Amino acid sequence: MMTDVLVCAAGLGLSSLLGSGIGAVVRRIPHRWNDIFLGYCAGMMLAASLVCLIMPSVEMVPLSQCWQPLIGVVAGAALIAGLDYVTPHLHRLSGVAETEHHPDRLSANRVLLFVLAIALHKFPEGVATGISIDGTDSGTSYTLALAIALQNIPEGMVVVTPLIVIGVKAGRILVTSLSVAALEVAGVFAGYFLGDISALLLPALLGMAGGAMLYVISDEMIPETHAHGFEKPATYALIAGVMTMLLIEKLQL
Repeated sequence: MMTDVLVCAAGLGLSSLLGSGIGAVVRRIPHRWNDIFLGYCAGMMLAASLVCLIMPSVEMVPLSQCWQPLIGVVAGAALIAGLDYVTPHLHRLSGVAETEHHPDRLSANRVLLFVLAIALHKFPEGVATGISIDGTDSGTSYTLALAIALQNIPEGMVVVTPLIVIGVKAGRILVTSLSVAALEVAGVFAGYFLGDISALLLPALLGMAGGAMLYVISDEMIPETHAHGFEKPATYALIAGVMTMLLIEKLQL
């Protein structure tokens, strides 16, 4: 099982670094393609949160104890809502227009807050993956990790682009990208060991991880994909992402 933890942690960390590398090279992509890709990732994460986390947590308990995963889902959503309250929203960060990233408009302190917001959102994503390794088979854990890894690519780009614009040195950008990736890797290990504390906690913990993902999808990803006039292709991409994840899960059964 530790092999699964290492594989998932490496996959999430490397996907984040891949996004940072793409951001350093491309720096800016059209809103249309950004929204389509984010919509596809949102669809995959939506299906993964339900199929890989929330449904297994419900199936672990009898009907009389379904309050456990329910409380977990509410707690997970509340956790991310709390993070959003103290950090800047990720809305309008991905694929931001050039005028919004102009140094005169975006102070260094604000950029650092943006990066902090992304980093804080990555830790619970890693935790969700780590918890799923305890509560499901390895194939399902890999499915969840794949959905999050795809979403890490545009987020990795978002970490790099504003730092480049305000003139942060390449060495510091590299350290920042590594730190953000490391935080998600740490989340995987934290989630795994947290889930290993007691099997009695697993239904609530899986529900909590699923609730956190649902909040991010609804509050961050979908609004971002609908903010630039490309909501139709983004919606089609979300549907495609859901079906892709369901197909992947079906092939593993």
